[in-house]
Amino acid sequence: MKLVVQVKLLPTPEQAAALEATLRAVNEAAGHVSRIAFQKGCFRNFDLRRHTYEEIKARFGLAAQAAQHVIKKVCDAYRTLHVNLAAGNLGKPGCARRVKAESKPISFRLQAAQPYDDRCLSWQHGDRTVSIWTIAGRLRGIAFTGSARQLALLAERRKGESDLVWRDGMWFLHATVEIADVPVAAPDGFLGVDLGINNLATTSDGARHSGKGLNAVRHRHRQLRRRLQAKATKSAKRLLKRRRRKEARFAADVNHRLAKQVVTEAERTARGIALEDLRGIRDRVRLRKPQRVTLHSWSFHQLGVFIA
Repeated sequence: MKLVVQVKLLPTPEQAAALEATLRAVNEAAGHVSRIAFQKGCFRNFDLRRHTYEEIKARFGLAAQAAQHVIKKVCDAYRTLHVNLAAGNLGKPGCARRVKAESKPISFRLQAAQPYDDRCLSWQHGDRTVSIWTIAGRLRGIAFTGSARQLALLAERRKGESDLVWRDGMWFLHATVEIADVPVAAPDGFLGVDLGINNLATTSDGARHSGKGLNAVRHRHRQLRRRLQAKATKSAKRLLKRRRRKEARFAADVNHRLAKQVVTEAERTARGIALEDLRGIRDRVRLRKPQRVTLHSWSFHQLGVFIA
């Protein structure tokens, strides 16, 4: 089983500036590669490399390995797009959403995550530092921190690439770790879980987990956001960021507690868990405008992930 471990980087101001410049450069390069891929209809890694590899190295100051990761990132993005189109996840042929996705090249945010392999990134677990490639050269001795369990998993079971992530002014590394699957006995039946907005989860045993408190908090946050957005001052924008993070933490806490209750009940009765499949529900239903905000802030996917 593969898990993702997140550790927080603690760079100096100079190191942070180099990391920021690197993310900007690789994502500008990715945008350039994406436009060429779209124009030429070339989405395979090897073929696209022939058209772009030397150019992005010279134009954006990328090292050889970083340039290859940029091209691979673009190819992966187009592969995901084409899979979603084939599966109908972006609507039927001719609908506005699908036409919009098909009619222009994929764009990349300047702060989007960048993958690193062991040639570009090395870990010094004893010192809790990393050495990482940037366009300003190799940065050594960047401190990182995390929980004891995360650091132990990282040191013992890390496999493959790691992603450099910038979020809310902080730097993180997301590393993949591989752990052995735990053998599970065949379940004695299943506990069905119906997901909803008014009742976050209703089990086949008749237990209901109300979403009244969560919806009330979200409504209050929504009213506060409207007032802050109307002000549009620097301090209001700063408060909006804090408000967004606070609401996300609250929703995650509610989903964690609910997931633990569902899993505990299933484990106590030696049953598996059958979750309602809600993929694509936002495209399938048509709601009045006041109801759309509630639907789009419904974190049913996160609850499913926590239960899994």
